[in-house]
Amino acid sequence: MSTFDITPDTAREGERAGAGDARWDPAQYAVFGDHRGRPFHDLLARVPSERPGRVVDLGCGPGELTLSLADRWPAAHVMGIDSSPEMLARARELDASGRVEWVEAAAESWDPTESGPIDVLVTNAVLQWVPTHLRLLPRWLETLSPAGVLAMQVPANFDAPSHRLMREVAARHPRADELQDGLDRADAVARPETYAALLLAHTRAVDVWQTTYLQLLTAAPDAPHPVLEWVRGTGLRPVLGVLTDETEREAFLATYERELEAAYPRRDGVVFFPFTRTFAVAQLPG
Repeated sequence: MSTFDITPDTAREGERAGAGDARWDPAQYAVFGDHRGRPFHDLLARVPSERPGRVVDLGCGPGELTLSLADRWPAAHVMGIDSSPEMLARARELDASGRVEWVEAAAESWDPTESGPIDVLVTNAVLQWVPTHLRLLPRWLETLSPAGVLAMQVPANFDAPSHRLMREVAARHPRADELQDGLDRADAVARPETYAALLLAHTRAVDVWQTTYLQLLTAAPDAPHPVLEWVRGTGLRPVLGVLTDETEREAFLATYERELEAAYPRRDGVVFFPFTRTFAVAQLPG
């Protein structure tokens, strides 16, 4: 008998993993804004550009971090690109003075040559959703201006309990075949050495590193587990896009949350959530 207490013919209206994840929710994504923003700032600290003319944030999300690029380079034309209309709507609300050009486009279909040479191209926590990005990176590099910079960051935690348990719970589900399609992001992210070799084929000015952040997440006794709340805004979206029936969805989440409680125990109101990320910065010759 399934631990989910559901029937196989549960209603299946709505988006599907592989055909369309659950919509991005800017409010849910912002719950851990400080933790999500820190890698962006660590990445930008290694970008040497002083007066770029054109700056692109590919996968800009709700826009707060993109606006910090406009703060750093106020004379630059800053463009924020995202495939989510919900995220872009939030970004435009934040950008009351219109300092950034917001564009709806998917990374796979975006044409980097449309708006002229790019001096700084930033892509932060996006490429794990783009399985073809190892083929796209050389093209993006080739469209940068002389001395242009590509700065990227991707999660490297797909073997952590947060994601491993998600896959295991999905594998035991009656609709496992539908759920698995959107959960194997590990294959989309390469090793640091792979990114370094790819970038070194275009320039010798390459910096690649990994950082593991020990994130301390607030965990009140009667509140949902904070790691569950974290992945609701990102990695769990493919599951939520399939399990559109509320009873079916809540059964999955309850099972998954029990696993998270064991893997990430609450300690005096805090959960320790280690999170490894891979960073790379490459600057073309001037």
